[in-house]
Amino acid sequence: QVQLVESGGGLVHPGDSLRLSCAASGVTLDHYTVGWFRQASGKKREGVLCISMIDETVYYADSVKGRFTISRDNPKNTVYLQMNSLKPEDTAVYYCATPLSLHCSDEDGAYEYWGQGTQVTVSS
Repeated sequence: QVQLVESGGGLVHPGDSLRLSCAASGVTLDHYTVGWFRQASGKKREGVLCISMIDETVYYADSVKGRFTISRDNPKNTVYLQMNSLKPEDTAVYYCATPLSLHCSDEDGAYEYWGQGTQVTVSS
């Protein structure tokens, strides 16, 4: 059974950094597509970025380009979302997910397994 567990969220100030983790069991994330989504209060869940099976990063939210990066730690079977220069508008619950197919998508319906989410709050 596939399980994804996010961690690393918290309350930070504008300009701070956070690194979110997505740890997997039941699936080997090495060369596996993993997407990060976020959902702000009262808003629809949106795709943020994705790492493809060939380690290409696909950005879905223009607002995070230049600030967020995604990486893998294969021995730990974990994918990370490094978030720098955080802004109040980045406040949301962040989710990692693995797709039904092998490909990145910004549609949450394309993803099969989801973590429980981790809250990120950016406030002064």
